[in-house]
Amino acid sequence: MGTKQANRIADALEEMVFTGQFQEGERLDEMRLAKKFGVSRTPVREALQRLVATDLAEQMPRRGVFVRQPNSITLTEMFETMAEVEGVCGRLAAQRMTAEGLATLETLNGLCLDAIEQDDTDGYSRHNESFHHLIYRSAGNAFLEGEALRLYRRLKPFRRVQFQMRGRMQESVKEHEALVEAFAVGHAERACDILRSHVGTQGERFFHQMAQLRRNPDIRIAS
Repeated sequence: MGTKQANRIADALEEMVFTGQFQEGERLDEMRLAKKFGVSRTPVREALQRLVATDLAEQMPRRGVFVRQPNSITLTEMFETMAEVEGVCGRLAAQRMTAEGLATLETLNGLCLDAIEQDDTDGYSRHNESFHHLIYRSAGNAFLEGEALRLYRRLKPFRRVQFQMRGRMQESVKEHEALVEAFAVGHAERACDILRSHVGTQGERFFHQMAQLRRNPDIRIAS
């Protein structure tokens, strides 16, 4: 229960940072946040540590936790790197994926479709994560999988929030469908290209999308 509460609070805080409800350098007060979310300070503390881990906040000894707005150059470079890493994973997975892995990938994409029908952004994000993690595992290279997972965790809040933009989940699931087709016929270069494009444009889009959300919060829907 505590972890679920911490994740729920962290999700909310990340969105508040992205949409400008918290400013650069603003202190995140545990007691005030616990009151806001109706919880004890423990899940708030865990949520703040998640923000620190993804560089959306900074822990300063004896002073507390302070907001760090994402840096556009660093974030774009990280998405570019993630795109190349995922592309390599896709190329290898197309050559090495088992029939069982392909069936699981199709099932996960079906769950993504179900989440779209239910306007369930969190569900979509969860199944999308499993979809990508299976591709990393199917690449058959433990070191590469570890690096991909590390980068994915670092960029997870930025990827997750984009699914709240109108039409983004639908675009994402179409890209998934194209990937499944490429894996089914073992088309390694096509799988690489789809994944590279799938991830590479997200860094460029992020700040534009967050500016849209700040101007018009009503566009934050999942349909």
